[in-house]
Amino acid sequence: MIDSTTRIRLARPSRDLAAAERFYVDGLGLSVLWRSTERVSGEHDLVMVGLPGGTWHFELTRDPERPLEPTPTVDDLFVLYLGAPVDEAVVARLEAAGGTRVPAHNPYWDEFGVTVADPDGYRLVLCTRTWGA
Repeated sequence: MIDSTTRIRLARPSRDLAAAERFYVDGLGLSVLWRSTERVSGEHDLVMVGLPGGTWHFELTRDPERPLEPTPTVDDLFVLYLGAPVDEAVVARLEAAGGTRVPAHNPYWDEFGVTVADPDGYRLVLCTRTWGA
């Protein structure tokens, strides 16, 4: 059944996989765990990013035959609980990799972190708190 070791995949569409990969890999420091390497009719192009050995990863997809426009809202968040102050060098890398620092919709995230929109408009929160705090 479901427990703390259950594997998680979060999939979301991207209008530009290369831009999304730059943001999450070059900006945030995740690794490419897998990517589609050839175009197969009827299948999505994709890149999976995460941490090697981790129990989760992002699957960023694009269907070139029937592309979906990403439709993020201000509350579609990927929150990383750092348990430490946010390193401004990481924020600068995220911005250099195509991200945009934005005010959070919920002021809690501005009080306890930094919010950066990725190239598709989805929001990454670097939270200074620890999980459960």
